[in-house]
Amino acid sequence: MDIDGRLGIGLYTFHYINRSFIFPLHTNTKGKEMPLMIALSAMLFNSVNASSIGYFLSNVTVYPENYFLQWHFLLGLPLFIFGFYGNYKSDDILIKLRKPGETGYKIPKGFLFRYISCPNHFCEMLEWFGFMLMLWNLAGVSFFIWTVSNLLPRALHHHKWYLQNFADYPKERKAVFPFVL
Repeated sequence: MDIDGRLGIGLYTFHYINRSFIFPLHTNTKGKEMPLMIALSAMLFNSVNASSIGYFLSNVTVYPENYFLQWHFLLGLPLFIFGFYGNYKSDDILIKLRKPGETGYKIPKGFLFRYISCPNHFCEMLEWFGFMLMLWNLAGVSFFIWTVSNLLPRALHHHKWYLQNFADYPKERKAVFPFVL
């Protein structure tokens, strides 16, 4: 595996260290339970994707010497970085909505919440779209499709829930793609 493959694995690992360790420590989920099926499906999802990406990077994909100058890498890296940042920032806004001891729901505001109900999902899709461009192989495409198949319906459901449960919810706010959907 060359430097290009190690970069892909490093970015994937960076995301999942945040998602698996840092994010849970940042949230206040004391007393909340996660269904076993969700945990098992997340483990399956990541096992299949990590194996596929690792296989393609180790055995299938051959990157040219000037790979870091290819258009898809030059576009993919900033999309990944912005997507990661936006996902992290959106999650932080959601986490800070409730003060200690509060249990009710609130309308998130600021950052991309001005335009969409689920910038955390939008930014994660953007992050993995950038990753797909950087990998430039079938494993990256597959991972991106799996991610959108998971997050897009959730974002649409969350948006519908907000509209049904808050009379003052901003009507111009879209679900997941600014100005579009």
